[in-house]
Amino acid sequence: MFTVLSRQPCEQSGFKALSRTPAVVALVVLLVSVAVLMAITLIQINQKEVLGPGLKYGIVLDAGSSRTTVYVYQWPAEKENNTGVVNQTYRCSVKGSGISSYGNNPQAVPKTFEDCMQRVKEKIPADLHKSTLAHLGATAGMRLLRLQNESAAREVLASIQTYFESQPFDFRGAEIISGQEEGVYGWITANYLMGNFLEKNVWNTRSPPHGGETTGALDLGGASAQISFVPEEEAGHSANSTVQVSLYGYTYTLYTHSFQCYGRDEAEKRFLARLFQNSTHKGKLVNPCYPRDYVTTLTMEHIFGSLCTEELRPASYDPGYKIALEGTGDPTLCREKVYSLFDFQVCHDREDCSFDGVYQPKVKGTFVAFSGFYYTANALNLTGSSPLDAFNSSTWDFCLQSWSQLRLVPKFDEVYARSYCFSAHYIYHLLINGYKFTRQTWPNIHFKKEVENSSIAWSLGYMLNLTNMIPAESPLTQLPMKPPVFTGMMVFFAGVALLCLVFLIYLCMVSKP
Repeated sequence: MFTVLSRQPCEQSGFKALSRTPAVVALVVLLVSVAVLMAITLIQINQKEVLGPGLKYGIVLDAGSSRTTVYVYQWPAEKENNTGVVNQTYRCSVKGSGISSYGNNPQAVPKTFEDCMQRVKEKIPADLHKSTLAHLGATAGMRLLRLQNESAAREVLASIQTYFESQPFDFRGAEIISGQEEGVYGWITANYLMGNFLEKNVWNTRSPPHGGETTGALDLGGASAQISFVPEEEAGHSANSTVQVSLYGYTYTLYTHSFQCYGRDEAEKRFLARLFQNSTHKGKLVNPCYPRDYVTTLTMEHIFGSLCTEELRPASYDPGYKIALEGTGDPTLCREKVYSLFDFQVCHDREDCSFDGVYQPKVKGTFVAFSGFYYTANALNLTGSSPLDAFNSSTWDFCLQSWSQLRLVPKFDEVYARSYCFSAHYIYHLLINGYKFTRQTWPNIHFKKEVENSSIAWSLGYMLNLTNMIPAESPLTQLPMKPPVFTGMMVFFAGVALLCLVFLIYLCMVSKP
C-alpha cells in the first residue's frame, strides 16, 4: 500500500562524504569562487567608462600679401561625418610684412616666425607636438611673385621648409594656394562659424541643419578679392568657376572666383599709377582720395614695382625716383576716379557678368564680408549690417575730414588712415557695379571680423577640409580593472572553482561502498 523511499548507496555515502569538514570547505570555496566570477564579470561589463580619444591640433600659417598670421586649431579625434569639429584656440600676427616682400632676401623669412612659433609651442601640449599638423599657405602676394620671379618664390618657400624641418611639428609643406582655393576655404570658414553646417539637436549632438541656407563669402585681401556663394542656378558654361564641396556628409555646389590685382593694396597702386599717368607734373600728384592737407612721398618702385602696375610703368621708370603726393579729400572726385579701375563695359550690361568679362551668377542670400571689407567698414564706424545710404553717408563724412582731424582717431596708423577713403569708394564700386548688389540687397552684407573669437579667414576652412583626410580615432573604453588584472582574476577563481568541483566529485566517488 505504501511505497518506501530510501536513499541510494552512492547518495548516502556521498552525503556522508560531503558532510566531512574538507568537503564543506571545498563547497564553500566553490560557491564563493562562482560568486566572485559573476561579480567581477558584471562589474567589468557595466562599470566601464567610454572616454573620447582626446584632442588633435593643427597649425596654419596664413601668408598673405601684407602680413603672415599663425592660427592654432584643435578638434576632437573622433569626427562628425568624417569632418572634424574645429575650434580656433590661438592667433598670432607675425611681425613685419608678407613673405612675398622677401624675394631678395629669402633667408630672412624664418626669423620673423620665431616669436609666434615659440608662443605656439607653449599653447600645444608638448606630448602632442610631433602629431600636430602644420601647414603654410601663401596667397595672392606669392602668386604675383611667382609670376614675376619664379626662382625667388621657390627660394622663399624653400627657406620656410628648411626652418620648419627643425621644428617639433608635423610640417606638411609650404605652398602657394590658388585663388579658387582661397575663395572656397573662406566660404567654408564663414559658414562653419555661422553654424550653417552643424547645429546642436535635442540630444545635444551635432547634425546638419534641415533646409538651412548657406552664407556667401566676400574676401578682400591685399592683392586679390574673392567672392564665393551657392547660386540659384547651375553654372553651366562656366564650370571653371564651380566647385563641389563635401563637408559633414553633404555636398555643396559653389560658385567662386578670385580677382588677381583687385586686392585693396594692389588696387590702390593701380589707382596711383593712373594718377601719375594722367598728371602733367610727374613729380607731384594730387590725390582726391587722400585726406585734405596730407602730404607724403612715395618712390616709383612702391607704385610701379608690382606686376599689377607693370603695364602702366613709364618708359622713364626709375625705382628710386620720388613722387610727392598731396591729398585734397574730395569724395565725389575720388569715387569718379576709382570707377576707372574696373572694366565694366566689356560685360555689355549682362546680368551674369561682374567686370573684366568674368561670368557671375546673380548674388543670392546673405553674405559675410571680411578682411579688408571689415577693416574699412570699421574705420567708418559701420560693422554688421547697414543700409547703403548709411555706408555712403559715413564714407563722405570720413573723406571730408582733414589729416589733422584723422590723427586724433584712436589706434591711428598713417598707412591705413590715409587710404580708408579710397578703400570705401573702391568697396562701393566692387560690390555695387561689380558683384551687382543693389540698394535692396546691400543690407544682406554683414561686415565681420570674427565669430565667437574665431577669425573669419581661409585658414580655418583649410583645416576643416584637411580633417576630411585625417582618420578618425575610436573612442577609448576605460574599464574598472585593467585587462591583465581582469584576466588573471578570472583564471584564478575559475581554476579554484574547477579544483573544488573536481575535489567534491572525487570525494563522492571514493565514498562508494
